[in-house]
Amino acid sequence: MNLENTGRLTLPTDLDMINETIQLKELLGADALRDCDGTLMPETLLDQDAKIYATYYTTRKDNDWAMQNPEEIQQEYLISDRVTAKDTRLRIELMKGFHTQQLKVNTIDSPKRWWEVIDRTTGEVVPTDKWEYEEAAGEVVIETIPYHQYTVSFLAFLIWDPVHMYNFITNDWKDAPHQLTYDVRQPKTQAYVKEKLKKWCEENPKVDVVRFTTFFHQFTLTFDDQKREKFVEWFGYSASVSPYILEQFEKWAGYKFRPEFIVDQGYHNSIFRVPSKEFQDFIEFQQIEVSRLAKELVDIVHSYGKEAMMFLGDHWIGTEPFGKYFANIGLDAVVGSVGDGVTLRMISDIKGVKYTEGRLLPYFFPDVFTEGGDPIGEAQDNWMKARRAILRSPLDRIGYGGYLKLAINWPGFIDQIQKVVGEFRQIHANMQGTKAYTAPFKVAILNCWGNLRRWMANQVHHALWYREIYSYVGVIECLSGMPIDVEFITFDQVRQGLDPAIKVIINAGDAYTSWSGAQNWTDERVVCAIRRFVDQGGGFIGVGEPSACQYQGRFFQLSDVLGADRELGFSMSTDKYNELNSDHFILEDTPGEIDFGEGKSRIYAQGENYQILNMDGKYSRLIVNSYGKGRSVYFSGLPYSPQNCRILLRAIYYAAHQEAEMKKYYVTNVDTELVVFEETGKIAVINNSKEPKMTVLYVNGQLRKQLYMAPMEMCWEDL
Repeated sequence: MNLENTGRLTLPTDLDMINETIQLKELLGADALRDCDGTLMPETLLDQDAKIYATYYTTRKDNDWAMQNPEEIQQEYLISDRVTAKDTRLRIELMKGFHTQQLKVNTIDSPKRWWEVIDRTTGEVVPTDKWEYEEAAGEVVIETIPYHQYTVSFLAFLIWDPVHMYNFITNDWKDAPHQLTYDVRQPKTQAYVKEKLKKWCEENPKVDVVRFTTFFHQFTLTFDDQKREKFVEWFGYSASVSPYILEQFEKWAGYKFRPEFIVDQGYHNSIFRVPSKEFQDFIEFQQIEVSRLAKELVDIVHSYGKEAMMFLGDHWIGTEPFGKYFANIGLDAVVGSVGDGVTLRMISDIKGVKYTEGRLLPYFFPDVFTEGGDPIGEAQDNWMKARRAILRSPLDRIGYGGYLKLAINWPGFIDQIQKVVGEFRQIHANMQGTKAYTAPFKVAILNCWGNLRRWMANQVHHALWYREIYSYVGVIECLSGMPIDVEFITFDQVRQGLDPAIKVIINAGDAYTSWSGAQNWTDERVVCAIRRFVDQGGGFIGVGEPSACQYQGRFFQLSDVLGADRELGFSMSTDKYNELNSDHFILEDTPGEIDFGEGKSRIYAQGENYQILNMDGKYSRLIVNSYGKGRSVYFSGLPYSPQNCRILLRAIYYAAHQEAEMKKYYVTNVDTELVVFEETGKIAVINNSKEPKMTVLYVNGQLRKQLYMAPMEMCWEDL
């Protein structure tokens, strides 16, 4: 078999798919086979000429152990409904609205020590002598002030693993027992799990790669009493708690732990919240402890001559792949689900491992491979977004997950997979391990999380579309496939001094979120540092509500830099006189209407140096402004589309004063993009649409060639 048509591909299998797996392995040139949740690897396939991956669960699939050690089952902080007192005594039912097959109130550890009752009208903690827990009724009884609202934050055991519950519901399993989840951080379970892993390695000599799914703590995935998702926070730490862990944290941090550090007024410290110092401390502590223990498990795997791979999902909390402790784990690889270019970069940008692997969508699950489903269309859309990012920061491998019989029986689906796999191998063959050309400057995304949440900005849950955020996620989705080196920086880094290589700063998000920055914008050190940066020639791009925090008569604290502010009703008596002038470098490629997504209403230009490129009635949606030697660009929103990619690309080069550099390597049609590998002398041109396109290729400003491209085509030219 031609080596260029083999390798870099992992396929799922199942007990009743032996011959089909072998045939598909040969057809697609796969060099690795894997099991996945709810499936078993057939013995026959263990002797195939392929790497064998085995999914390994550190925290579940051993109900006997969990039931014998109920005090070491995983725990989660929950918060009750807000209830208004009508009298001086109030009863709150703790499990109202939660699924009692998933969660059970922890009555083993002292409620008075680990729970918190809060008067949400005043924000004050209710003293422990003012409330009692009645276990028989499952209620907390509180001495109250009439018409004040109250909540109870409490610990509950996770008596059904959230991922197993999700798979159970999604796949409509009937007879699979509910898997309990135990806490590997606790001494007894920790010792047991290490010995169990050694025994498993001895009993599975033909397994080459142990795919940990993942290590110890599940992201927050809580179901309601109707088995619907109640609260999902892919970045959430609510389920990484136990009195054992929290006592260790208190010794490490030097102060008493409060449930509010995690539950956070009921937001479960959503990634959209500006993180408190205490929450950041807790994340730091968990990283240190999780990486230390994970290394011990990885060392066991290595001692048996096997590779250790981590799945970036499920129980990934505390591993933090862009944190400073991740490399200490000593993993060989990371694998994760690829939902778009952003989630691809979330995997491919990880350092400290030998290789990265992406699970392309769709998963072979019955919710997609069903009447009315469109798995081929999903595969095409997923690949077009992923391909842009791969050309910039390539994964080493790709693969698929789920139930193979669903994919094989869907007409035309395997043909689509063949195209994807072929193009993936072409990319590696043409780039030969070299880096793609990037602009001679860096762009920084500024938010409260910085590099810890690299390629994670404005996301709720791993590539899922939400109306409230798609107009912001579009910014990093566009950037994931651009010829731009992107840094993710915090406000503290701004205070300390910017890297001179950064020429453009982007701030995108809703006001008062961690992505926009909230109260950070009332700090003179922050606003003065950025004003100085732009005044001396830097660029600033704001999307949505950048620098937003109502203070001293302004909503956008950088309204002078942006040449824009938002009307909140306080300056209605001041006339605006905004006028459109769309003749500008940024819009030279834009043939039609611009999609601003949800956008923001009532944005107006102000100052003496602005130009309005797009308006919505009397208000503005796209504004450029000069500020000293620098420039700014404001967008009311920027969802992902090929046209918006081109607009943002032009805005970046404009803000950086590098318009001429943009034309060094260039294609004219906005639905097409190019990637240049100068060291290998190759140019990739991609059509990011499902329609045929004509585009003109320029190299060093000179017209090189007209290209007529088929739908979704990737073609290669010599530099």
